[in-house]
Amino acid sequence: MPVSSRRHLMLGSLGALAGTALVDPSALVAAAEATAPRLDIEKGASLRVMRPSKFVVGDEQLFMKNTQGFMDKTGVDVKVEMQAWEDLRPKTAVAANVGAGPDVVLAWLDDPHLYPDKVLDLSDVAEYIGQKYGGWFPVCETYGKNREGRWVAMPIGAGGGCIVYRKSWLNEAGFDAIPGDVYGLLQVCKALKAKGHPPGFALGNAVGDGNAWTHWLLWGFGSAAVDEDNRVILDNPKTIEALEFAKELYGTFISGTLSWLDPSNNKAFLAGDIGLTHNGISVYYVAKTSQDVALHKLADDIYHARPPMGPVGRPTETSLIVNAMAFKHTKYPNAAKAYLLHMFEREQYQPWQEACIGYWQPTLKVYDSLPFWTSDPKLLPYRDIVKNLLPYGYRGRLGTSSAACLADYVVPNMFAKACSGQASPKAAAEEAQKRAERYYRA
Repeated sequence: MPVSSRRHLMLGSLGALAGTALVDPSALVAAAEATAPRLDIEKGASLRVMRPSKFVVGDEQLFMKNTQGFMDKTGVDVKVEMQAWEDLRPKTAVAANVGAGPDVVLAWLDDPHLYPDKVLDLSDVAEYIGQKYGGWFPVCETYGKNREGRWVAMPIGAGGGCIVYRKSWLNEAGFDAIPGDVYGLLQVCKALKAKGHPPGFALGNAVGDGNAWTHWLLWGFGSAAVDEDNRVILDNPKTIEALEFAKELYGTFISGTLSWLDPSNNKAFLAGDIGLTHNGISVYYVAKTSQDVALHKLADDIYHARPPMGPVGRPTETSLIVNAMAFKHTKYPNAAKAYLLHMFEREQYQPWQEACIGYWQPTLKVYDSLPFWTSDPKLLPYRDIVKNLLPYGYRGRLGTSSAACLADYVVPNMFAKACSGQASPKAAAEEAQKRAERYYRA
């Protein structure tokens, strides 16, 4: 049942307010023509929102502040539930399957494609936001749209990773910078280990880190899970080559990485146990904002570099994407869509980005011009991640098969088995081929 026109006008004014103090007006030539969708919020509406737990404090603080702003403006009560990263996916699946639970979920990657018939069509909101804020980056349209071109989710941020390293230890190992190719990176890692500062990359079922670096290497050697026709091609010579390289790289790692989840490399780096990893900006953020004198000083020695290229000779990096969706089982679909609209408008989105200092990279093009990116040169390597990002499911199409394959950690498990010697690179590729085929045949 619609609420009064006053509440509709109040919500519609969010779009008008976002037209002030824009970061880069030249990128918003279509803003004047963008018309916010009419969303009459249901009487007595309330929402449950589920999202990943924070890795940087500014993320949670601004997210909750923005949520409170929505409640103040609309009268809608919103309860936000923070979930551990490994718990978010199974809890999302339960909600989808039973048709009850959270109304809005900030889900992982292509998880919305697992439930294409159970989520709301967000096309009106997504197209308005895209038109107003310079357009979505291509990879975000890939993740947000289903095969029919309908927006089933709105990517709100990308948790892209870079090579994170201690510069003084890199210099001690005989290097001035991170090389631009993976073989150069291998030499750096060998030298760091020899100096007692080994690297460490996650090889457990880490939603962000484990998936990101293993796919980056797989693609960098010219392989992929599937081809352009969604045929599984993991068992091929290029995959074997990638696994053999990874095994040699693994020989330089600190012990224990086979069980590392997403927080593990952060803790090891900040404790001084490793000198290099592949991670988001959270390590630097924690050190830079710490009240501990020694930890705060460590920030001066933390540097970032884009992931080196493999033999294919071009960037193949990928990233975690947080993909906001709303379930059809919600009793308040307009309120759910209005909440997402509110969170994507500049007044909310820009301060959230600034508070994250690039931990969740923006998915809309205009925000690449935010001043904080250049205020600290150490942030800059993270800025252009989304525009170059390859989606999980590359080279094929996203859908239930790619989402299920990703959720089952087929590629990271293949690397873990080859790196640890649990299986030869050939045997690991053969097993991964069979696992992936089960999903793609379905």
